[in-house]
Amino acid sequence: MVKTSRPLLEESFRWFGPADPVPLSYIRHAGATAVFTSLHQIPYGELWPRAAIRARREELAAAGLRWTAVESVPVHEDIKTGSGDLSTLLDNYAQTLRHLAAEGVHTVIYNFMPVLDWVRTDMRHVLPDGTECLLFDPVKFCAFELHALRRPGAAADFTPDQIAAAARWWAGLDDPARDSFIKTIIDVFPGVKWGLTLDDIRARLAAYSRIGRAELTANLARFLQHVVPVAAEVGVRLAIHPDDPPFSVLGLPRIVSTADDVAALFALADHEANGLCFCSGSFGARPDNDLPALARRFAPRIHAVHLRATKRLPSGVFFEADHLDGDVDMPAVLRTLLDEQDRRQAVGRADWRLPLRPDHGHVMMQDLTHYVPLTPGYSAIGRMRGLAELRGVMHGLRFAERDTPQTWLKDPLPS
Repeated sequence: MVKTSRPLLEESFRWFGPADPVPLSYIRHAGATAVFTSLHQIPYGELWPRAAIRARREELAAAGLRWTAVESVPVHEDIKTGSGDLSTLLDNYAQTLRHLAAEGVHTVIYNFMPVLDWVRTDMRHVLPDGTECLLFDPVKFCAFELHALRRPGAAADFTPDQIAAAARWWAGLDDPARDSFIKTIIDVFPGVKWGLTLDDIRARLAAYSRIGRAELTANLARFLQHVVPVAAEVGVRLAIHPDDPPFSVLGLPRIVSTADDVAALFALADHEANGLCFCSGSFGARPDNDLPALARRFAPRIHAVHLRATKRLPSGVFFEADHLDGDVDMPAVLRTLLDEQDRRQAVGRADWRLPLRPDHGHVMMQDLTHYVPLTPGYSAIGRMRGLAELRGVMHGLRFAERDTPQTWLKDPLPS
């Protein structure tokens, strides 16, 4: 086997805990050496006991895997709305960071998306090759807003053509199909099934009735001012996940969608502990985001990496393409990330290794009939393919660094 002179990014998989139908042994089969995971059994806002963290870390170690990043320590909705017992919630979060650091886990991903963590309208969209992927269709989301949720003022967020198409599409669904579609929208929180209803979503939205972009940003600032000093003290790197999708949904503000948003986030707490989870899929769903430029600009503050490629259509539809397809210049992004890892290693940082995981994956082969993921997008074989493709690009970039790129070949290519 050919060895490159400098290391690749740390290859990881997301794992949803003992209930995940993808066992840890499969993650090893995919070639990953590390895991992004969380303690999904602990309700949002509660303190993570150190013993529970240790048990998870030891479970992974027994399988030959490292707990490289927490995904996620969720931020309670009351922190996002600035309501409720904020003192207890913020103290629990800070103490959880201390417990994680004490157990040797130093990268913590979180997000500040209001109400819903992420949104898709199709969980099993069939591609021409027969594989299945996640897709967002603004017409179907319009149908959800106007005909299912019936959110006041929602019509202002859509064009007349979208509204008309949404009405036709909704009228063509029977009641079971409507119920299944609604569940697709409101019950996809990673790693948990809450059984939320439309009334639950309406109640959550009501809590944001007086919260716009400025107010949500202020609430994020309060959170960061409380937890970043603790993270800095114990050596934890916080990594915010960008909005998914990176534009307003449900009439709610989105504040981590663009390069300017990320710069503003870092200004709220200007410390290396306040960092970014670089998600190429989330940023890539927005055409005005230049992903290689974004990666170069914020490379020193990237603490975790999710790589997937979205494909945008003129209609506003976007879907998750193969990892090396779609609208993301994946080699350029990986080139920047490898360079940043090299820089960190050169200056002697103990935490120089950058962890990446293939984000989402197509449902294919046996998984089409024998596998139901705990969370849509997290198929076994599709993510294994994605990781293999990303690994191949990294090896290619490393080989290209050599003065004589063909020296690694057993025999030179014919002229």
